[in-house]
Amino acid sequence: MIKRIIINAYQVGLIFEKGKLVDVLQQGTFWILGNKEVKTYEMKQSFVAPIELNILLQNEKLASLLEIVEVADNELALYFTNGLFKEVLLTGRYAFWKGYVENSFIKADVSKVAITEKIMDALLENVKVRPFVRKFEVANFEKGLLFENGKIIKELQAGTYYFWKNAISLEVKNMDVRQQQMEISGQELLTKDKAALRINFFVRYQVVDTIKALVNNKEFDKQLYIVMQLAIRTFISNFTLDELLTRKDTISKEILEQVTSKINDLGLAVSDAGIRDVILPGDMKEIMNQVLVAEKKAQANSIMRREETAAMRSMLNTAKLMEENDMLWKLKEMEYVEKIADKIGKLTISGSGNIIGQLKEIFVK
Repeated sequence: MIKRIIINAYQVGLIFEKGKLVDVLQQGTFWILGNKEVKTYEMKQSFVAPIELNILLQNEKLASLLEIVEVADNELALYFTNGLFKEVLLTGRYAFWKGYVENSFIKADVSKVAITEKIMDALLENVKVRPFVRKFEVANFEKGLLFENGKIIKELQAGTYYFWKNAISLEVKNMDVRQQQMEISGQELLTKDKAALRINFFVRYQVVDTIKALVNNKEFDKQLYIVMQLAIRTFISNFTLDELLTRKDTISKEILEQVTSKINDLGLAVSDAGIRDVILPGDMKEIMNQVLVAEKKAQANSIMRREETAAMRSMLNTAKLMEENDMLWKLKEMEYVEKIADKIGKLTISGSGNIIGQLKEIFVK
């Protein structure tokens, strides 16, 4: 039996006899004698071996036409044709035809966490690669802590991070490092003199040590609340109401000085704190108002007495000067005559006596 076989360009023919590879045909026309099987392969496609690949590679001609890639159990390979990504190769042995396209590969050890191979981020986002990659994001206002099998590895700055997906447990905990504000409201306290009052306090804080805040402490914000609450209570109880009111502008500073070390142990830094409101009970508020009214009245009386004293002293000085100087007395007399004349709207002179004498009689005597 004779068969005519045509092998075109970029094709390869494999001749099998009783399941054994006996010859490899390239471009041309061939006559096949006997009961032999011919399988034709396109070189633009990867080679899929019809039998065990190791057996076929014993043929030196076929082995020279193929490029073999082996991917171990802990590896994967990224396959590129003419520089363009095509697919992901998992554990196994692969054969590709030489000469038709330029084949290239990037092997990666996926038993480790870090992606140390030179692979672009855009490729890691490819739908074919994405199932093998873990992705974590840290925003601009955050810092992240990387944990591997429950153990902290390092601190991550803002950015996008990729790791191989494997049996190793991996976690990134993000921490907001922006300045935040905490309200400590409605604290009912007793002063040293047993005056009841209610205080609203605020604290502005920021996370400065993520390891202390997340690893060394649990719920650092709740701990900060308790620290500040106890500090306020202790401080208020050491002073009377009057003492607190006189030093209200420095209370927050003094309280912070007492708890700075505890706040640092939480991995925090406090930039500002202060009393928003001091609320007194109704009866205490009424008493304070009465005290304030009494103080203002006393101040007003003191001012009035001071002004009266100054006026009397001025009058006494004027009298002494006029007593010592006749000219000043006459000038003062003329000043009052002028003021009296300004008030007279109509002047009536009776009789036919001396008019000048009568005027002198009115204004001078």
